[in-house]
Amino acid sequence: MAKPVLKLKFDSVAIGAEAPVVSHKLTRSDLVKYAGASGDFNPMHSDEVAAKAAGLPSVFGHGMFSMGLLGRAITDWAGAGNLLNYRVRFTKQTWPNETLSSKIVVTGKEVAKEGKVITAEILLVNENGEAKLSGTTRVLAA
Repeated sequence: MAKPVLKLKFDSVAIGAEAPVVSHKLTRSDLVKYAGASGDFNPMHSDEVAAKAAGLPSVFGHGMFSMGLLGRAITDWAGAGNLLNYRVRFTKQTWPNETLSSKIVVTGKEVAKEGKVITAEILLVNENGEAKLSGTTRVLAA
């Protein structure tokens, strides 16, 4: 197996630095496609009538789809294969037509047994700034 390319330069990344934002407008098609890909066919994600009968305003996004969006932002920033740790807390549901955007802020740097490591706080927020996911990550750097 090939060694991952270390994309981030440890000495060049400052505490408080932010990674580029990755945004995605959540569509109902996303929900249907993700259900098919994941096997998560909970009707709350695709059946408007069932969702409203359960007291919801509409269908809502799969939590793991949101986690995937944020994970992609991390690997776009740090490089594929450099993700050491990724933890999130699901804070709010996502809804069709929301634009979801990543926020990754460097909170620490350390030399650990894995190598040079950058830690960051991570968020996935909607266009109103509401956090949908919050968490932390650790990535390798050169």
